[in-house]
Amino acid sequence: MRARWALAGVALLLAAVLAGLGVWQVERRAWKLALIDRVEARLAAPAQPAPPRARWATITDDDAYRRITAAGTWRAVSPVFTQAVTDYGAGYWVLSPLETASGTILVNRGFVPAGDRKAIARPSGPARVTGLLRVTEPDGGFLRDNEPAADRWYSRDTAAIARARRLGPVAPYFIDADAVPGAQWPRGGLTVVRFRNNHLVYALTWFGLAAMMAYFAWRVARGRSEASV
Repeated sequence: MRARWALAGVALLLAAVLAGLGVWQVERRAWKLALIDRVEARLAAPAQPAPPRARWATITDDDAYRRITAAGTWRAVSPVFTQAVTDYGAGYWVLSPLETASGTILVNRGFVPAGDRKAIARPSGPARVTGLLRVTEPDGGFLRDNEPAADRWYSRDTAAIARARRLGPVAPYFIDADAVPGAQWPRGGLTVVRFRNNHLVYALTWFGLAAMMAYFAWRVARGRSEASV
């Protein structure tokens, strides 16, 4: 008898845990929908000046995908090629440093296919760049760490790139540049703004499992009650 009650108690405890996970997924869904709305509003808003050096220390993921603009002069540094895959196939993002009045900002000038990499020249002269603010990516790519010594890059880690190119202090973000009409490579404006939102499915799954576990607990307890009659 004690074993039955213990089993029913464990089942109820698991049901409560599973229901809690369901509630958590409902809350995550609300957060994700709010995030999507916020990002869509940013994408539609006019570009604002890039955050100045005084703001660099406070940049977080919440600043991502803001439309910003920056004016300055390209620094005489070779581009950094970061491995990427787009609708155009495998290739690289092309990053170059722009010296502005507030400091150096790395600019992702766009995508270039692997076969066209050697044709990409170092930019020079004054420039104004408009695009999306993207926060630095310090963790490397999926299962691949950046190799600065070999000039192999799998993520756009602004601090590591600055050290490798001896740029000095740089912004903890980079700009995904908009597409330039008529330009071939590198091609800007390819930022993928897509957020997975499967939280409702996950929530229903957890709630379903919680209901099954609660039913199991009821059956165990009912069997115990019937056995005692």
